[in-house]
Amino acid sequence: QVRLVESGGGLVQAGGSLRLSCAASGLIFSINTMAWYRQAPGKQRELVATITSGGPTNYAASVKGRFTISRGNVKNTVYLQMDNLKPEDTAVYYCNAPRGPQLDRVYWGQGTQVTVSS
Repeated sequence: QVRLVESGGGLVQAGGSLRLSCAASGLIFSINTMAWYRQAPGKQRELVATITSGGPTNYAASVKGRFTISRGNVKNTVYLQMDNLKPEDTAVYYCNAPRGPQLDRVYWGQGTQVTVSS
């Protein structure tokens, strides 16, 4: 059974940094594309960043230049380095493995809370 587990959230002051981690288990192959989403209270879940095997990355305009998504050396791990955090970055952050040629459905982690105080 495929399972995504996030870690690394917490409380940080504005201008600070956090690093989120996500590990996907239950797969014998490497997932080509993984992503991070976030959902703030009262708002829709939004895409933060994606990464594809071979390196291409994409970022939401609101985080570009401050966040960095990367793959780990361990198969099916992904990180989100978040620098210069702002109060508006406060949200639950979710790891995502999208439906596609490799997966017959989308998979989500349980989420990790990031709170940025002003």
